[in-house]
Amino acid sequence: MTSITTSAIDTPARRSIERSCDDLAMLVLAAVAVIAGLTFRDYGLGWDDYTHAEYADLLLRMFGSGFKDTAALSFANLYMYGGGFDMVAALLHKVIPLELFETRRLVGAIVGVVGLAVTWRLGRRIGGPLAGLAALLLLALCPIFYGHMFMNPKDAPFAVAMIILMLGLVRLAEEYPQPSPRTILIVGLGAGLSLGCRVLGGLALVYALFGFMPLLLEELRTEGAREAIRRFAHVVYVLLPGLVFGYLVMGMIWPWSIMEPGNPFEALTYFSHFFEKPWKEMFDGAIVSVPDMPWSYLPTLFALQLPEVMLVLTGGAVFSTFALLPRRGVPARRKTILLMLTLAATLPLAIAMVKRPALYNGIRHFVFVIPPMAVLGGVAFAWTMERLRTNHRTWQPVVLATFCFGLALSLAEMIRLHPYQYTHFNHIAGTVRGADDRFMLDYWGLALKQASDELREQLVERQEVPPSNRKWKVAVCGPQRPAQVALGPDFTIGWDSNAADFAMTLGEFYCKGLTAPVMVEIKRDDVVFARVYDIRGRSISSLLSIPAP
Repeated sequence: MTSITTSAIDTPARRSIERSCDDLAMLVLAAVAVIAGLTFRDYGLGWDDYTHAEYADLLLRMFGSGFKDTAALSFANLYMYGGGFDMVAALLHKVIPLELFETRRLVGAIVGVVGLAVTWRLGRRIGGPLAGLAALLLLALCPIFYGHMFMNPKDAPFAVAMIILMLGLVRLAEEYPQPSPRTILIVGLGAGLSLGCRVLGGLALVYALFGFMPLLLEELRTEGAREAIRRFAHVVYVLLPGLVFGYLVMGMIWPWSIMEPGNPFEALTYFSHFFEKPWKEMFDGAIVSVPDMPWSYLPTLFALQLPEVMLVLTGGAVFSTFALLPRRGVPARRKTILLMLTLAATLPLAIAMVKRPALYNGIRHFVFVIPPMAVLGGVAFAWTMERLRTNHRTWQPVVLATFCFGLALSLAEMIRLHPYQYTHFNHIAGTVRGADDRFMLDYWGLALKQASDELREQLVERQEVPPSNRKWKVAVCGPQRPAQVALGPDFTIGWDSNAADFAMTLGEFYCKGLTAPVMVEIKRDDVVFARVYDIRGRSISSLLSIPAP
């Protein structure tokens, strides 16, 4: 991984590998954009969507009132998060003919495609066109990232913001000690967007501090202490306008953060401790309280949910990075770039394994480590192909076919799971079929949208109408707001199953299987994601299989 050329594989005459890879990358981006544009309406609401939409309204009202209406600065705990994604979706909703939550899905798709494009450019910059294309394919065909980009209003935009910042830091390492204005702008924009999404964006400072050590040590050795310090001070000085710009961006999308200088630190302290009433989730076949999740929670889920091809390539890249750090023949800039990427992909997981904070909802809070993993994987693939070209050319087709087969496995699972790609488990776990009894799948309750749609269609087909003087009553085990939005105004939603006509339940451990006629069943890979029961005339005391927390 110390040097990668652009002639890693053979190509037809008169057509360079650079052009071929770049054309394919543009084709992949266009294909993802078209598919996302055709399917974004398929994704349902999660637990947080409705609340985030309310937060956006409060933020826009605050800006519109000249900061006289400050209700947004004390709304739930969302004021400790940025609301940039939510505000963009709310503003776009005012000018396009889509419902609000459809607009939120569309904006999520756009942000995700931007993240794919930045990941491609970063991989290309580090390892050449083949590395960029491989990184793009690894991320685009990562079901976890692809699924979250449509409906995760916090973690997916944060992942995109962090990869933008990483692009700026890589450019800074390449251009040190004379960063260009464009690099300064990218660093400032990435920092502002990252911190404006989640205060955890401050981790990028750690990546930079440790990542730049090889370059700074080389500067001390070759330039002397006085000159190295002068050059470092110059870089800090020229970065100041970009950082000021980033501060303004952060304040725009996270107004509370600049109301008091210490507010970001208050948010960091707040989120470092569990802030809600504890509940229990399924992990490895056991029901565990979220503050008591074992240290193995994240490594287990990453190993079982990421595509196998990404795991192998990323693991090889991480090992190679640490192996090359002591080598004298490797350029210091190269060490710095790969070390920053490796820290971005692994350090947050290592910190969580040591600190053991409350962990829940799978790996959604750590989606931001997946794009740097994809870049590392792309660079490792390009490096492997280059080494084979030099030493074992006959093995190139085998490695290329294996890489494509790994991508095809992910693609097949994404198609089969649509629109629940975020629930993906790889073949090591036995896919979602093997993981169903051991882990949470649709913890965000997206399947309630499809269940609601099919319930309405069945009632229309049967020409059934609600009893006189009232609406249909549906008891829901799962997030109720998404079901209410999907069902529409002709239905009343609640927890009470005694007086309900239908029961809508997620296929999760906390929802009881009922002995009642099944009207709707949403399944993927023979796993039940949601059911609707006809409970008219039946006495059902509760939909919960365990006591409510």
